[in-house]
Amino acid sequence: QVQLVESGGGLVQAGGSLRLSCAASGRTLRSYVMGWFRQAPGKEREYVGSITRNGRNTYYTDAVKGRFTISTDNAKNTAYLQMDSLKPEDTAVYYCAASLAATSTRNRNDYPYWGQGTQVTVSS
Repeated sequence: QVQLVESGGGLVQAGGSLRLSCAASGRTLRSYVMGWFRQAPGKEREYVGSITRNGRNTYYTDAVKGRFTISTDNAKNTAYLQMDSLKPEDTAVYYCAASLAATSTRNRNDYPYWGQGTQVTVSS
């Protein structure tokens, strides 16, 4: 079983950047599809993007495509979410999650392992 710990959230002005980290322990990230989700106040938790086990393929929701980049560092057993050109509507708690699904999935129910979340606030 893998344990996930996010870090890197904070307050940033619109147009700025943040990089979130998701450090894994217990098992190698290569065993999982890694996903990023976010939840704004009063809203459902939504899919942001995901990366395949081999790190070769990434997928994003349309709202962040071209601005966010997911990557993994196998040596550090850590996944990253690089967020550029941030907008106030990106404000949310961001979660990383791990799935044993055969391929990348947007369905949060396919992710049994979750980090504790990290707050990202984008001011206008």
